[in-house]
Amino acid sequence: MPVKVYQPTSAGRRNASVLDFSHLTKGKRREKGLTERLHDRAGRDALGHITSRFRGGGARRIYRKVDFLRQRDGIPAVVAAIEYDPNRSADIALVHYADGLKSYILAPKGLTVGMKIVSADRCDPELGNSMRLESIPLGLQIHNVELQPGRGGQIARSAGNSCQLMARDGEYAVVVMPSGEMRKIHAECRATIGEIGNADWQNVRWGKAGRVRHQGRRPHNRGTAQNPVSHPMGGGEGRTGGGRHPVSPSGKLSKGGKTRRGKARSNPFILRRRPPGKHVAVGSGS
Repeated sequence: MPVKVYQPTSAGRRNASVLDFSHLTKGKRREKGLTERLHDRAGRDALGHITSRFRGGGARRIYRKVDFLRQRDGIPAVVAAIEYDPNRSADIALVHYADGLKSYILAPKGLTVGMKIVSADRCDPELGNSMRLESIPLGLQIHNVELQPGRGGQIARSAGNSCQLMARDGEYAVVVMPSGEMRKIHAECRATIGEIGNADWQNVRWGKAGRVRHQGRRPHNRGTAQNPVSHPMGGGEGRTGGGRHPVSPSGKLSKGGKTRRGKARSNPFILRRRPPGKHVAVGSGS
């Protein structure tokens, strides 16, 4: 799935790149029985209040019902197609079960048409198979990891992501997250073998503002360019640097600020925190 660069016929085209979808199944359209309309909420909650700024517009999308549970135990399935999903960075695979049902799953790296997969509490640790963490050999790359048994995969679902199963301690398994965080997850939680495909997605350059607008992302207004009644960093005569550390509209630190609750119930399960970002100076002055 290499990245394609076009001839620079304009400034936007010169700085843009796209994925060539050669890895997808040719001529295969979405399975209509596994799709539904997706209504754009434009960053608003159930009351209509904007909770995520600078969202709205964008191209109309049809939602694909992806099976994150993988609970059809013991029924083998065959990969029928690898398809594009506009709602996520990862590709999806259409699988046909032996009993005639069809389903969409996340497509791991290396999964091809014709391969057979299965899900069970215990099965062979092969690419695309889903099973409990207690049955997966240590050291394997996994994705679509559950945090609670039977809830469905929540971790490592975007393009190029994966977790690594490091150890098992009693009824818990030790998993390294994509962020570098190490935490304990109940061994009855399920995960899928392999790494999510389409890793070149992160190398695509959008090139112009219009392509970002097609994704439903509206222009972002800097806090220092706003009025003081609209943002804590607004106001002042002329262009200013803000006069304080960068904060959100609610006054919380934007870079390095703590957002996690101190008494979170999952604290005992985190064995190692994720490393700080590049904006945080580590070991300075020592």
